Amino acid sequence: MAKPILDDELWALIEPLLPPPKPRRSRYPGRKPLDDRAVLTGILFILQTGLRWDLLPREMGCGSGMSCWRRLRDWQAAGVWDRLHEVLL
Repeated sequence: MAKPILDDELWALIEPLLPPPKPRRSRYPGRKPLDDRAVLTGILFILQTGLRWDLLPREMGCGSGMSCWRRLRDWQAAGVWDRLHEVLL
């Protein structure tokens, strides 16, 4: 079996660095946000393989490449990605 991109030990270091999810609106809440761990797995897969965002395999369960890209953009804007990058290195 292949080694997971994001194992439990690494996730335990990363999870506290992530911002809490935004509260959902009570009226017209939209879709539930994707799980941070799944999204980060998708981001790391793209960065490791060099694939385009739109080619992220749906079978991975990480959502779409665009969803992962948007979360990465939001984390970069909030300064979260810099902290994650330090832990991941």
